[in-house]
Formats: sequence, C-alpha cells, structure tokens
Amino acid sequence: MSEAVLMGIVNATPDSFSDPQGAKSIDELAARAHELAEAGAAIVDIGGESGRTDRPAVPVEEEIARVVPLVERLAADGLTVSVDTWRSPVVRAALAAGASMVNDVSALSDPQVADACAEAGARLVITHTRLPPKVKGFPDYDDVVADVIALLRERGVAAEGRGVARGQLVFDPGIDLAKTPAQSVEILRRLPELAELGAPLLVAVSRKDFIGALTGRPPGERDAGTLAALDLAVDGGAAILRVHDVAAARDYLLVRSALRDGVARELELVEDLRREAV
Repeated sequence: MSEAVLMGIVNATPDSFSDPQGAKSIDELAARAHELAEAGAAIVDIGGESGRTDRPAVPVEEEIARVVPLVERLAADGLTVSVDTWRSPVVRAALAAGASMVNDVSALSDPQVADACAEAGARLVITHTRLPPKVKGFPDYDDVVADVIALLRERGVAAEGRGVARGQLVFDPGIDLAKTPAQSVEILRRLPELAELGAPLLVAVSRKDFIGALTGRPPGERDAGTLAALDLAVDGGAAILRVHDVAAARDYLLVRSALRDGVARELELVEDLRREAV
C-alpha cells in the first residue's frame, strides 16, 4: 500500500487554536510554508480564518486579504497550494491567485464553492459536519460512521451536479467537527468503511481535541499523540494527511514503512549523523 502524502498547515490568522497568538507577516508565513515543503509536505494548506468556535467569522474581505497575497506568492514559487475556506468569494480569489485545491470544512455549505472548483478544475475537499461554520455542538448520531458516509456521498453528488469531476473530489470525515472525542476515535477505528465512497480520503487529526481528551495535553503538546493517530489513518486508507509538524510525520511514515515492508540491505547511517555536533 502506498503511503499518504502530507499536507502542511499554514495559519494566516492571529488566533489559531494551535499556533502562537498574534499577527504574522507574509514573509513569516511564506518562510513557514517553504519550511513545510522542504520537510516533505506535498501540499500547503493556507487558512485565513480560525476554525475556533469562540470567535465570530471574519469579514470576507479580511479573509481574502490574509490569504490571497500568500497564495499568489507560494504558487509563483512552485508550491502546490490549498486554501482552507468555506466561502465562495474567497475560493474564487484564491484560485485566481494560483491555488489548486479547496479545503472546505463546512460540508459545502456554500454550493458556489463547487461552481468555482468546477470552473477552475481545482480539487475539492468536502468535509463531514452537521453544523454551520463557527458553531459548536454535538448532534445525535445513530451511527456516526454511517452518517459520515451518507452526507459525504450526498454532497459529492451535489458537487458533481454542479460540474465538479469525480476525479477532483476528496472526502474528509471531519474529525472533531460536530463530534465528541469518542466519536472521532470511532471514525478513525472504522475508517476503512469509507472506502465505499470511491474517492481519496483526507484525514486531519493533528493536535485535535480527541488527542487532548486522551492525553490531558494542550494543543502544542499533542504531536506524539498525533503520530499514533496517523498510524490508524494510514492503515484506514488515508491518501492525504493534514499535519502541523510535517518533519515528524515524514520521519514517522519513513520508519513505519521500513519496519513493515523492509529496506535495502545497504542502508547505512552517514558518519555526520552518528552523534550530535559539538
């Protein structure tokens, strides 16, 4: 089984749940994106609005101002750029600036997002959630995995009906989005069931609440727990892994693959890596 590709997270926001608080310059954000790409991220995902539910939605114009100059710069540098947004005006501006993927965490709450992706030929990530953006809650599910499959299938059909090709679609089960920590764990354990959707899966477990609930650690201290969750995600068929610490995830996947599949007999450690430099 081929390993998943890594998507690195760049938060162009002052209030991300997992990053240091405060405004960041475009130079800082661009440097961070390049650092993630050099560490092994095949895609960098740019977000101009925090998913935190204790903050109101930012004005569309402000989100565009945060995202578009950075997307334009990174695309010009040759990076594959995704934009994390649920609003079609932001999508259109980001795609025009050079983004090639839209990561919509709202279950396609704005159908015109699909229109924009269809027109641009961009990939579209549709994420499961039963609540509007910026709203926190825990709906009742008879079977949370069955609900994930049903809603993603429905929204995928809707996107195709608006011109998005089947090959452009990616599905995300929405870990922690309108779900309890226990429900997030259940989804990860049953991830292979989502294969019936017939499209690549993006799994975003990095520093999520369910890891904090299990470990009792704040977001910045959840990277070890994230790696354990990545193992289940890869075994479950994830094609894209959205992570904060790309270097650690890359190392983890390399060692995981070698231990499971074997390595070339001539594998050696170069002398410079035998000990820390003095």
